[in-house]
Amino acid sequence: MTKKRLKMKRKKEKQKRKSANKRDPRRLGVGKKKKQRFANAEERIKYKLERAKIKEALLIERLKRYEVNKVQGPVVKPHELTGEERFYMKKMAQKRSNYVPIGRRGVFGGVILNMHLHWKKHETVKVICKPCKPGQVQDYASEIARLSGGIPIQIIGDDTIVFYRGKDYVQPEVMSPIDTLSKKRALEKSKYKQSLESVRRFIAIAEKELELYYRHVALYGDPSDRNPNSIFDTRWIEWARKVEGKEVASSITEECSHTLFQTDIDSMDDEILESEEISEFDDKCKNNAASASEIDYEDDGTHIGEIESCTKKQVLVELSTSIEYLEKYSTGLDMLHLCH
Repeated sequence: MTKKRLKMKRKKEKQKRKSANKRDPRRLGVGKKKKQRFANAEERIKYKLERAKIKEALLIERLKRYEVNKVQGPVVKPHELTGEERFYMKKMAQKRSNYVPIGRRGVFGGVILNMHLHWKKHETVKVICKPCKPGQVQDYASEIARLSGGIPIQIIGDDTIVFYRGKDYVQPEVMSPIDTLSKKRALEKSKYKQSLESVRRFIAIAEKELELYYRHVALYGDPSDRNPNSIFDTRWIEWARKVEGKEVASSITEECSHTLFQTDIDSMDDEILESEEISEFDDKCKNNAASASEIDYEDDGTHIGEIESCTKKQVLVELSTSIEYLEKYSTGLDMLHLCH
């Protein structure tokens, strides 16, 4: 690819992006923001509320462009399914993996086209709606049934619908209905819807803030009108009276605490005297027990000494006898050697 062709290609891509961004609701300008200094919070909140309400009106006008007049869909003869047939269809739909997704674009021509393509080979098809708000599945089920001519058999959870094509199903020539948006326009509509929801949420929060501000002013007065240095302000006089009352109450509590402290000290002295008497009695008992144990120990010592002296005498006697026996044995051996 030459440089000239590459430049032309990039230029075309840039133009496409610009045209797409023009329809982006985030570029929907209410006017350039000006840096302003507000006197109080009320002016700031009111200014933001005005801008948000203008944007809300613009978004509603833009969304009207994407409205399509409803046309009567394919007429389907009412088929009364028996309980067994309905049960069979449910089980068959759960086993099979064919499904049609519904995303942020919602129900548009491509969704109905895909359903008819699935019904060419299968009797049932699952429609999975993600993201799906609570209660929105019922709306999707009624709208898809009107556009496609299918019969909603079961709603699984909050995001899945099972559709049955019908007994005498014939594939239509135009599978995407006329009264549906294209894929591109459906995406644009979803962006405007999302922007409108966020703006309305912001308006609700701002109105609540303004209400809280008015309550605060009603209770405490306007903060801009306060003069804390003024002596004649009634609010400050009331505050001073309250402080004086608190000081009197604190002095009374101090006196009470002093008397309680003295009574506690007296009770502590009595307890100390009682504990000293008890400790003296315990010491006497311990001394008596120690003297008794010493006497027992001395008696035991005398007996032990006697036993030790007896054992020593026996050992000496045994040693002397053994020495005499050895001497006799040695003399006998000497005599035998001499005889030989």
